[in-house]
Amino acid sequence: MATPDFIRTIRADAGRQLLWLPGVSAVVFDDDGRLLLGRRADSGRWAVLAGMPEPGEQPAACAVREVFEETAVHCVAERIVLVRAMAAHTYPNGDICQFMDIAFRCRAVGGTARVNDDESLEVAWFDVSALPELPEHDLLRIEHALADEPTWFEPVP
Repeated sequence: MATPDFIRTIRADAGRQLLWLPGVSAVVFDDDGRLLLGRRADSGRWAVLAGMPEPGEQPAACAVREVFEETAVHCVAERIVLVRAMAAHTYPNGDICQFMDIAFRCRAVGGTARVNDDESLEVAWFDVSALPELPEHDLLRIEHALADEPTWFEPVP
């Protein structure tokens, strides 16, 4: 994911210390029930599409924007499926971030899946019974997007 300008401005003052940031992920299905994934340029791994809202941008609008920017697929956000604080992550340059992820179930409504920016090496539709290897947090997002249940969150101990 390219670093947004507003984060570069914050980093100029904050240095590499932990930043607590909003994140949005989009679990996108087509009319055949297939799942849209992108193979990330930074890690080479397949993943659910995700990004960071710009200041003032609503989370659902961010999900829709990120899906289009990365894949050229138009979608609508249908519902929130998961809200979760992710583990802190240290990037190769030493920056540390921790994201509060809001995951949306989305439905594709147009466009043709293709690499549409420099954040993905490839994008593709997958049958949910034949997914590539995915990070555990993406499997949790998909599980809750497929379930007909209220929004999931980490239980309070």
